Amino acid sequence: MRYKKPFFVHSPFFLKKLKPNQKFILEQQFKFYNKLTPKHKIYFEHRVASFIIDKHFIGRDNLHVTEEMKVLISATAVMLTFGFRDFYIGLINKIFIYPEEFYSNMNQDYHKGEFNPRLETLVLSWKDFKKGFEIEKDKLNLGIHEFAHAIHLNSMKERDVSSTIFSDSFKELTELLANTETLRKDLISSEYFREYAYTNQYEFLVVIIESFIESPEDFKTQFPEIYSKTKQMLNFNFAGY
Repeated sequence: MRYKKPFFVHSPFFLKKLKPNQKFILEQQFKFYNKLTPKHKIYFEHRVASFIIDKHFIGRDNLHVTEEMKVLISATAVMLTFGFRDFYIGLINKIFIYPEEFYSNMNQDYHKGEFNPRLETLVLSWKDFKKGFEIEKDKLNLGIHEFAHAIHLNSMKERDVSSTIFSDSFKELTELLANTETLRKDLISSEYFREYAYTNQYEFLVVIIESFIESPEDFKTQFPEIYSKTKQMLNFNFAGY
């Protein structure tokens, strides 16, 4: 805790393997995986395979859940928690997948994605999930956005070392912004983060994580202090971040 990083993250024992077709999907469609070292790729594959087994993937509106859906959705969650010791995101039990935008009973409106911690469900529009990875560096990614919400709330509930570091680092970030008026003003005037980030602290957090993953070079150049806290929060010390 003193150094804000777990003593260890990945264990080399009892590693699961992906099926050849699942690994092919990662290699062809998930750029983050291809940036990893051979050793980290083995750990990443283990976590994706474990995540797929742990969660219930359910298609809605007659959608057939494919291996591509399971692999890419799981890989997104694993990417965000790759620096965590516990990567399962315990607040998620079911992942509902719609073909496109869906009507949400939570607020009687159409959504592209949502996370319901009470029901332990994450809901995604497959069309919009895929779209999030098509355009690089636009800092808009539905899968990252919704999983970041789940990770944030899960970190408030759990007491494992990674959740504690995540929560403490976000607290440090909010205190940094609260106590540094010039940084706060520069952040808003730069328009680097879209306006939606300033809706509340929950949306601010997920938008900075979207930006961190999709546009790390620009983020680090413009706001090195915020970048550093985000990197600490996620314990991201791989793939060139």
